[in-house]
Amino acid sequence: MPSTILQCDDAIDRRLFLRNAGGLAIAGSALPHLARAATPSRGKARSCILVYLLGGPPHLDMWDLKPQAPAEIRGPFKPIATATPGLAICEHLPRLAQLSNRYALVRSVSHPNHNHTPMIYYTLTGRQVAQPERDNDVRPPMRSDAPHLGSILAATSPARETALPDYVAIPQLAIRSSLEGEFKRARSPLRGGGAGFLGPGFDPLCVDGDPRSPDAVPALRRPQDVAAGRHERRARLLALLESKRPALADTASYRELRDQAVTMTGAGAGAADTFALDGEPPAVRERYGDHRFGRAMLLARRLATAGVAMTTIHFNEMTLCDGWDTHSNNFEALESELLPMLDQGVSALIEDLDARGLLDKTLVVVMGEFGRTPRINKNAGRDHWGSCQSVLLAGGGIRGGAVLGASDKIGAFPADHPLDPVDIHATMYHCLGLDPERLIHDHLGRPYPLSTGQPVMELL
Repeated sequence: MPSTILQCDDAIDRRLFLRNAGGLAIAGSALPHLARAATPSRGKARSCILVYLLGGPPHLDMWDLKPQAPAEIRGPFKPIATATPGLAICEHLPRLAQLSNRYALVRSVSHPNHNHTPMIYYTLTGRQVAQPERDNDVRPPMRSDAPHLGSILAATSPARETALPDYVAIPQLAIRSSLEGEFKRARSPLRGGGAGFLGPGFDPLCVDGDPRSPDAVPALRRPQDVAAGRHERRARLLALLESKRPALADTASYRELRDQAVTMTGAGAGAADTFALDGEPPAVRERYGDHRFGRAMLLARRLATAGVAMTTIHFNEMTLCDGWDTHSNNFEALESELLPMLDQGVSALIEDLDARGLLDKTLVVVMGEFGRTPRINKNAGRDHWGSCQSVLLAGGGIRGGAVLGASDKIGAFPADHPLDPVDIHATMYHCLGLDPERLIHDHLGRPYPLSTGQPVMELL
């Protein structure tokens, strides 16, 4: 079943939005899920912003350059010094180089799979996909899927006095198919982005519109011809009608999601204002960048400030390549688009959170499904490579300036402190005050720990 999706389109059917929200709750009401904790024990982080570089970021051209390697390995980019003694990163990440004392780098994350769809599923859920998929075999999300990290955070977050959901995806987790370099506009939703067996009540609110829009999510705005009093009367009428249908109205998950939908579109709810960026000072918007990724990062900061547990930015809509899947034109795409946007957006986010006193309470993670091959191919690109990738973590109790692990001379395999992606997950849960060994149960009642990895204590 698809996630609740909000298109940034003035023509969106508000009734469809409310109906879908209610329908999702009904469909998931019989499925087992984690009970929402009233007062769970929490760590330093209260929110997480996951910047997911969909397609596979090339670690050798970003965080782990090999200037002494042969030309067919090292590529044209030069390393530059950072604020951390002995640490160098790519010359096209100058702002992040100056902020290295506020984040940690892990250079030895490794997994033996090199295919997009199973690795996306694994790096976002920590589970092996039940039915192995090839890259061209994209099956739709299923309710039997393992839940995304954000859905688990939503299910374990304490109740808040707000209409905002606890898991927001900007945009929905999806990929575009490509043929001979021409990208199809159709987007295919991927498994691993939703709540799976936890039920649709913990699916993400997907903002598929452009955050640069003055009204990022029109579905949350009351139409001008519906006054506040009229909206309240509609809500009371809805409650009255549903009271005549006890089979539906007595379903707690349905009532909760319905009330949230009504509140989010109501007078004075503030939900729509959270998604609108036009209230931000021009200097702040300029700092993040006048591009979709930068404004998505700004929106993520606003959501974290509002207490949303997980915001995921799926950064893969570019013009020269299919996101970070740089099989060709790797260096041109990195230099002209990918790295400048990443450098500007992530550095702005870290600085903004720090200036507001929120960095210790907000965990920021930048990663993809895998790295890319050490050897440059004939198309000036790099191919899939699960055996080594780098991950950036900041805030939420992470030790700034830390560099953990190392790859071998050509960046092919970990040479020191090898880690699995699930160890990154366990570290994230630890920072967010959750025991990675805490159990959840699937739709058949089978128990699973939140993570099979171990927290990386050297990063804390």
